[in-house]
Amino acid sequence: MSPLGTAPLFAENPATHPLGYPGRLPSGSGVFSGDHYVPLHPAARKPADAWTLGSGERLDDHLARLGATPLHRRHRVIAVGSNAAPGQLRRKFSHRHPRPVIPLTQADVHGITPGVSAHINPNGYLPAVPVAAPGTVSRLFVLWLDDRQLDILDATEPSYDRRPVPEDLHPVSLVSGVRLQGCHIYVGKHGYLADAEGMPYPLEDQRTLITHLLNASATLKELCGDSPGDFIAKVKDIAVRETAYALFRSEGLVRTPPRMVVGSHPTGRLPTIAG
Repeated sequence: MSPLGTAPLFAENPATHPLGYPGRLPSGSGVFSGDHYVPLHPAARKPADAWTLGSGERLDDHLARLGATPLHRRHRVIAVGSNAAPGQLRRKFSHRHPRPVIPLTQADVHGITPGVSAHINPNGYLPAVPVAAPGTVSRLFVLWLDDRQLDILDATEPSYDRRPVPEDLHPVSLVSGVRLQGCHIYVGKHGYLADAEGMPYPLEDQRTLITHLLNASATLKELCGDSPGDFIAKVKDIAVRETAYALFRSEGLVRTPPRMVVGSHPTGRLPTIAG
């Protein structure tokens, strides 16, 4: 795919277009590098290092040619929100040199679904958070990060802890059919939003989500305005955000997630397991 073909993926990011959160997600696996997203083609029943780019070049050969860290030495982090959007990755890594090379592979994750965190980003949107959902399977992106990239991404996630995903509860399989071990995921520190029956709010477009929250609470509407645009503008004020957090709790919308992921300290390193 040419740079022109990937341009729409980089057209915006949640910081500049909060109502567009989580950003423009790719239609399939690929390799992110600066301003480019090159499609990556799964090989049936093969691990990700054997997947190929459009030229037929294997992924590990591509990484070697670029002088980038090979796949088996990278950390695997499941993205449930904007970390799968190339525009957001460019924003988070734009000041880093050399240009980062990050493979993104699609995988089926069992028992986890993208929900809505019970906090508001300073840019005005309500971000994603993983929620335990037994019996469900979510197709999500796995980011393959080298040591430095992992440190950079961790630093951009102050409202989350990175935790290992227990493989007995939440097995992960690449779309090629190969089980993937040693994954981590960012778990929210603030809990997640749920309705009166305790059902988690699904991650949906921000206009729909914010409209639903405003219509469900006259107090929130009085605080944050009548429309998603009003909401975004008002919650950029930290005092309004803090009041909204307290309102979420007082109206019974906040749930503390069950012990979905366990293991090492959130800043612990992943084992280097090929896959």
